[in-house]
Amino acid sequence: EAEQDWEAAKAFYDNLVTKKPRPPKPQNAVTVAVSSRALFDLVEERQIYEEQGLEKYVEFQQNNENVTLKPGPAFYFVKALEHVNARLLELYPEDEERFDIVLMTNNHAQVGVRLINSINHYGLTIERFCMTGGQSPVGYLTAFLTNLYLSADSDKVQEAIEAGIASATMFTGNKDLAYSDTQLRVAFDGDAVIFSDESEQIVKEHGLDRFFEHEQLNENKPLAQGPLKGFLEDLGKIQKKFYAKNERLNCPVRTYLVTARSAASSGARVLKTLRSWGLEIDEAHFLAGAPKGPILVKILPHIFFDDQMFHVEGARELGTIAAHVPYGVAQKYHKSS
Repeated sequence: EAEQDWEAAKAFYDNLVTKKPRPPKPQNAVTVAVSSRALFDLVEERQIYEEQGLEKYVEFQQNNENVTLKPGPAFYFVKALEHVNARLLELYPEDEERFDIVLMTNNHAQVGVRLINSINHYGLTIERFCMTGGQSPVGYLTAFLTNLYLSADSDKVQEAIEAGIASATMFTGNKDLAYSDTQLRVAFDGDAVIFSDESEQIVKEHGLDRFFEHEQLNENKPLAQGPLKGFLEDLGKIQKKFYAKNERLNCPVRTYLVTARSAASSGARVLKTLRSWGLEIDEAHFLAGAPKGPILVKILPHIFFDDQMFHVEGARELGTIAAHVPYGVAQKYHKSS
């Protein structure tokens, strides 16, 4: 009987007519869950919370609910996702395989009005909210079938990574850069991001020469997948929808590999691994240990994923919005240093 009631309620909702695009069903969507501190700049509000407590924080948010929040580190990434959605809806009006952005926050519901007002001010299409009132939202990520979780809280990101969910901690660039509003650009490090940390373990434990030898011996053996392989795969599926409509040259999604590996000594295994997975990457940059920041300034990605904080910091220094993926052997060395 309860199941019949649920079906009846669902049928009623599905038959309502609206001009706004409905959020796609979670099983059809690429769901990106983003925290309020990643989407908006809440530095001042966070300081009130830490110095004056929860009640003063909630009071401040309610007193300022008509004051629009400034963009945070994930803001332009979300805007780019929505541009891709708009293009997809033009080509595939009935298709639900598109991005669905969910606001996933441990804020209390009383703060929700300011978040909604700010989202509407910027014209963002974020219909699903999960506000957990001080509790960690990570447990809800699987219920939302989350493909990627972005937060400013490194502890929650670590919790999500350990639960097997692609996640990263967001950091704002230290300079204002102009990001493309017609093409989503996503840059990935390789080892411990797209791929496992197998090769990084050898570097840390045995040095570069042993690493080069290992990679050449295993050139035809695909690397195991890392935490963001699935999200790269999701981007590839979206790209192919544009290719199918003869829109390859105008595709609004572009992907980049930016790795400290050297091409001649250890690049072949990376490219053969991607090929074995049936994945394409639009651009590959093998930097042989050179800084990544100058290349990223040329790419201007909406987000750059890396597992090592010194690469994240180097990217930020030159203005790139970077996201730290706390996965693999590099975390042990980072914590002990």
